Amino acid sequence: MQEKSSRIPGFYKLSLEERLRLVADFAGLSGEEVETLKKVGNLDLKIADIMIENVIGTMAYPFAVAVNFLINGRDYLIPMVIEESSVVAAASNAARVMRRDGGIRARTTGPLMIGQIQVLGLRDPWYQRMIVLEHKEEILDLANAQDPVLVKLGGGAKDVEARVVEGPRGPMLIVHLIVDVRDAMGANAVNTMAEAVSPLIEKITGGRTHLRIISNLADKRLVRAWVKVYKEEIGGENVVDAIVDAWAFAAADPYRAATHNKGIMNGVIAVALATGQDHRAIEAGAHAYAAKDGRYRPLSVWEKDKDGNLVGSLEMPMAVGIVGGATKVHPVARIALKILGVKTATELAEVMGAVGLAQNFAALRALATEGIQKGHMKLHARNIAVMAGATGELVDRVAQIMIEEGKIRFDYAKELIEKLSKEGEVGKN
Repeated sequence: MQEKSSRIPGFYKLSLEERLRLVADFAGLSGEEVETLKKVGNLDLKIADIMIENVIGTMAYPFAVAVNFLINGRDYLIPMVIEESSVVAAASNAARVMRRDGGIRARTTGPLMIGQIQVLGLRDPWYQRMIVLEHKEEILDLANAQDPVLVKLGGGAKDVEARVVEGPRGPMLIVHLIVDVRDAMGANAVNTMAEAVSPLIEKITGGRTHLRIISNLADKRLVRAWVKVYKEEIGGENVVDAIVDAWAFAAADPYRAATHNKGIMNGVIAVALATGQDHRAIEAGAHAYAAKDGRYRPLSVWEKDKDGNLVGSLEMPMAVGIVGGATKVHPVARIALKILGVKTATELAEVMGAVGLAQNFAALRALATEGIQKGHMKLHARNIAVMAGATGELVDRVAQIMIEEGKIRFDYAKELIEKLSKEGEVGKN
């Protein structure tokens, strides 16, 4: 039997149909599985084939809407794309108890992104740092010449910073180009500018520029969100204390902080996916920011105020856009933005920060009171029932029995389906 090889020269040049046929042969896909990959949902295969390389199909995730959100005094329906059960319900419930006093407040520091230019081969990096800063205006002029449209809209390169960084191979000079990207995420504009100014920086310093790329630690593009949750809305001061104690665990222990921040990202990334954002950049920036002081910490803080109410705040990078990229190409991302009704990238960032804070509260409240599994298990049980082959009314019956008996397992679901199906057949006779 001939050994299969993943070495397929020119695979990217083939048509989508040809690529799919080769993959089907390689993996032994059935005709039904091939048809599933070819199914056109809300992303046309032709568009998918343009968006990335080597496309053989599309994959859908649930698109949901979280309700009850009042952010900066305005009502929002929040589109969320996520595969994890209970997240959307938790966000909606959290938003419901956060509606007093205008709801969740959020502000951003502006759409500033950082382009990094690495300069190597300098004997005197600290001195050359000063030389770079001396030529700041010349560097900015050259950067802005690359994107006159962005400059016309009020954006463009605004500042130059320079740092000497000690690395494993000695000191290097890192030049930061600070760019106002307006309503874009900004990667393309920033990278183009960084590459354009590199020859000038080489000429100024006598060094050799190496990497020239955007930084996803967007600490000049922060979102800050804060909210007061009244004690009577959540069961009294005992619950407030329990939530603050749960946060204190995350503040003290990076193992807990990682899961704490994951709860925040459940909300943030679900909105990012729905609106076609670069969610990997958002995630990377968030976790890097959480460790900016040399120790990984929670992105939020929960406290009890003088009246015994719960007050929460969150600060994190939020590099998002409403123009360019998948945001404009993917039809569902366009619909999601329309549902949100946001007019600027800044407004989108504020909404996403608010959702992250609400999601974090929901997780902490569940953990500190009834435990995370109670609400989660109901939806999880339904998923297990479907995976085991349940359909129609049988899904809820199987899920309910598994919950009542505390046995939410795939094998038990299959056993129940077989048993209930036989009972149904006997009943018909």
